[in-house]
Amino acid sequence: MADMEARIEAAKAEVANLKAEIEKVRAEKKNSTMGAIAKSNGPLKDIRKPPNTKMRRVLKGHFGKVYAMNWAPDSQQLVSASQDGKLIVWNALTTNKVQAIPLRSSWVMTCAFEQSKGNLIACGGLDNVCSIYNIQQQVSNGRATKELVAHDGYLSCCRFVDEGHIVTASGDSSCIYWDVNSGEVLKTFSDHTADVMSLSISPSNNNIFVSGSVDTTAKIWDLRNGKCVQTHIGHEADINSVAFFPDGNSFGTGSDDSSCRLFDMRSYGEVNKFASDKITCGITSISFSKSGRLLFGGYDDFNTYAWDTLADSNQCAFSLPQPHENRVSCLGVNGNGDALCTGSWDTNLKIWA
Repeated sequence: MADMEARIEAAKAEVANLKAEIEKVRAEKKNSTMGAIAKSNGPLKDIRKPPNTKMRRVLKGHFGKVYAMNWAPDSQQLVSASQDGKLIVWNALTTNKVQAIPLRSSWVMTCAFEQSKGNLIACGGLDNVCSIYNIQQQVSNGRATKELVAHDGYLSCCRFVDEGHIVTASGDSSCIYWDVNSGEVLKTFSDHTADVMSLSISPSNNNIFVSGSVDTTAKIWDLRNGKCVQTHIGHEADINSVAFFPDGNSFGTGSDDSSCRLFDMRSYGEVNKFASDKITCGITSISFSKSGRLLFGGYDDFNTYAWDTLADSNQCAFSLPQPHENRVSCLGVNGNGDALCTGSWDTNLKIWA
């Protein structure tokens, strides 16, 4: 027994030494800051700020908290999910409701538009099921085209890889890669040690996705071999949202520790942190502008802040005027990069441009 305890202690000491070595290598790589490198080639262009960026539309129609939204590939329509038990497909330009889909479970937490043709939408929540709807076929009775059942916990996020495949994240600490047509589980990813809250598919390679978890880590996964290929640490509390940088080499995270961070897969580490002493609440959702210069974050204090990814950011670039009247639960920049949508527990969605 004493021998076993000695071996355990020796193993712990070895782990501590390895961690110290990793930190030393990481510290050596941090020989400059993003702001210093960005300014080394001359002054940066000014960011477009309010009053030029302003609220253009308000989408009213939900009677419960809006929990999720996702843009369609045409950059004009979007889908929103609310705990009034409805999925609504909107035309963001005209503010018209294109379709309203009643859900069997009103406890919905995520929704997604298929990004190649825009015929399919998916949603899920506390029913542990990912429901797929084909919006080209009239959905009147709330019957889903397909129901994907395998998770043992709530569905926190879902994103289409293509028309035939989707990835879901769950409170059971796993992500699952599905065949939409057959409803089969193709691969299960279960390296996280707590609820997985968000995922994002790489825009440059749809075999790669990132997930963020309550275990404070973000993990990069490869759909081809079903393995975790990178684990990124740094946050001190739950990661609620992850989003890939437009070039697919980096990704952003938003956390309950009141910070957003930018991680680069090439250097395997954090390259920028966005936090302010004046902001003490958590971040629910993040999204990058089309160029990647701005990182938008939706916050529990009803505000949406924009951060300059090329600056040493202890000061946000700007906050959106006319904030919501409750927590900002979701946001997203459309594919064209010319509009931002924010959704809130105040039941409304706002379009900014």
